[in-house]
Amino acid sequence: MNGLLHTAPLPLQDGDLLAAVDLGSNSFHMVVSRYLLGQLRTVDRLREPVRLAEGLDRKGGLSADARLRALDCLSRFGQRVRDIPPQRVRALATNTVRRLASPQAFLMPAESALGHAIEVVAGREEARLVYLGVAHAQPPKEGHLRLVIDIGGGSTECIIGAGFDAIERESLQVGCVASTRRFFGSGKLSSKRWHAAVAEIAAEFQQFAGTYRSLGWDEVIGTSGTNKAIGEICAAMELTKGAVTAEALPQVRDRLLRAGHIQDIDLPGLSSDRRPVIAGGVLVLEAAFEALGLQRMMVSKAAMREGMLHDMLGRGGANDPREASVAALMHRYGIDATQAARVEATALRLFEQVAQAWQLVDDDRLMLVRAARLHELGLTIAHSQYHVHGSYVVEHSDIAGFSRQQQQFLAALIRTHRRRIPQTAFNALPDRLLAPVRRSAALLRLAVLLHRAHEADPIPQLDLQVEGDGLRLTLARRWLDARPLLKADLHGEPEDAADLGIALAIETA
Repeated sequence: MNGLLHTAPLPLQDGDLLAAVDLGSNSFHMVVSRYLLGQLRTVDRLREPVRLAEGLDRKGGLSADARLRALDCLSRFGQRVRDIPPQRVRALATNTVRRLASPQAFLMPAESALGHAIEVVAGREEARLVYLGVAHAQPPKEGHLRLVIDIGGGSTECIIGAGFDAIERESLQVGCVASTRRFFGSGKLSSKRWHAAVAEIAAEFQQFAGTYRSLGWDEVIGTSGTNKAIGEICAAMELTKGAVTAEALPQVRDRLLRAGHIQDIDLPGLSSDRRPVIAGGVLVLEAAFEALGLQRMMVSKAAMREGMLHDMLGRGGANDPREASVAALMHRYGIDATQAARVEATALRLFEQVAQAWQLVDDDRLMLVRAARLHELGLTIAHSQYHVHGSYVVEHSDIAGFSRQQQQFLAALIRTHRRRIPQTAFNALPDRLLAPVRRSAALLRLAVLLHRAHEADPIPQLDLQVEGDGLRLTLARRWLDARPLLKADLHGEPEDAADLGIALAIETA
């Protein structure tokens, strides 16, 4: 689990295996696919109803039982992907892990159990991956818009997309497990309580219903286990052939309510492991139908895990969504592209000289490049403390293609590229990322310093060597003597580098 998060281009050959692990709030899923002739063919699927959200308390703690179920499941998953190279395995955690007060307390043993790094994704990034999975499983029609609804254990994602691109993405804090606990915690079911709950959840959908309706859609597709289960119930009740309709859904709800208690629910086609959480799932879907005015929803077998696999094929290459995201940020915040290119080129010169000795990988190189492009983002807010402003924007924005850890990594580089380095700069990152982020920060700081004057002329000599735990930077004496401001800045840099745990020596030749 070294390096950032295996974001370099995949050197795929026919027959190679890829795996996607989805740590959902209700179930954990794993899909293993084989790459053949440019296509992905599923060779194995695993699913376990972990119900992680069931163990989440109001303070962000996780019960011992839920934690044990999760780690046992990941250990079993880990046996299946033990021999797959880490750059071809991607594991994502969603809503429940996002809500943990101390996510690293869970993620560290979880990564050990799985044997691979686990990323945490924001709701809108989860939505993008869900849509990507559906789009590849059911190729979209030219010019058609799709509304995709994914009801998970802890959250519900709604996406409008065209082709393979998500146009609108929203994530609500309602899901089958969370809503069952919230509205039917005692297990009792009543019509009065149900209708009050529908109104409450529908109000959540109303936040974006107007925008979505004005954009419109040509078809509606439901994904993940809850929607699939409700579609199967509709079919078993002979209400539809597997779709969910505005006429069928109230009949499912009425039969569910007749049970009077969750443990007595008897819906045809419903599996026993889905029974404890189906009430919340039907509740959320009814609210979505009401708020968005839906009439018919088809059900897709694809979900986020399939989107993860297809996303892996493009990561690090021309189709990497993060490249487009960084370019969009540069445009939105009016970043000086010429200056960013100078800093990037110098940062890469430095990187190539120390990468092997410092065990920096292609993932770290990509993040250094992105930090170089975005390091001046905060200038559009204010020159004073612009590195702080830029770091905050990057860490707290919804940026397509990035996990939370990747945004935190990038934000840490931007935060520490100038001035003193606060002791808390890297606190959000897991231990496995501390060495690469500190070393990358040292390289970015030097690149920014060397281009403070925004000069177009190249740096004639730039030699950087790793010496034990430190660095030795050698510059041309005549070139540096002609730049007294730079000389003064470099004089104070060793003291700042010490806060990164790096002994920096600067000399001329």
